[in-house]
Amino acid sequence: MRAETRLREDICRLARSIFERGLTGGASGNISARTPDGGLLVTPTGSSMGALDPARLSRLDAQGRLIGGDAPTKEMALHSAFYDTRAGAGAVAHLHSTHAVAVSMLPETDPDCALPPLTAYSVMRLGRVKLLPFFRPGDPAMGDAVRGLAGARAAVLLANHGPVVAGETLEAAVHAIEELEETARLALLLRGCNPVMLTPAQARDVADTFGAAW
Repeated sequence: MRAETRLREDICRLARSIFERGLTGGASGNISARTPDGGLLVTPTGSSMGALDPARLSRLDAQGRLIGGDAPTKEMALHSAFYDTRAGAGAVAHLHSTHAVAVSMLPETDPDCALPPLTAYSVMRLGRVKLLPFFRPGDPAMGDAVRGLAGARAAVLLANHGPVVAGETLEAAVHAIEELEETARLALLLRGCNPVMLTPAQARDVADTFGAAW
């Protein structure tokens, strides 16, 4: 129980930090994390990441049934798809971060690699980011699209919506989605500037060294 209490507090602390830095606003964005017994703690539907109550986080059992707290985010299909297809996933984060959403709407964005290899840390923490098509928020088809990747990607970008990232731990998922937003911001700043990116060999070396999909 002590571990779960700490996890609840950590979810709320990191969510508040995300909100206060403007990485997601209003009642947008959601986070989930595995509990020691195989269940999940999830941010509730309609909640602000800046004002979460640890005691009211949605508590799901190992079968995905709500057993405590408020009703979970309507994006549970996304979260469940990552947990079901990536055995090492310990947390999933989803934001509506401005620069990532902007990249998702550009016609030149490569659906198979939505973010260019600008920095080693983007490759290390994200691997290749898959751009998925637009789905209505809460549509179970979003989960089907993630399942269709068969666990090959740790990060996706939903068109006109925002990024979703799975990590081994809560901190890893949050750090990775922050890296995704920062890389999207860099990509937009460098549009038309012909930047020097990592070479294919450099990106592959980083990915292989740190176990990222590239």
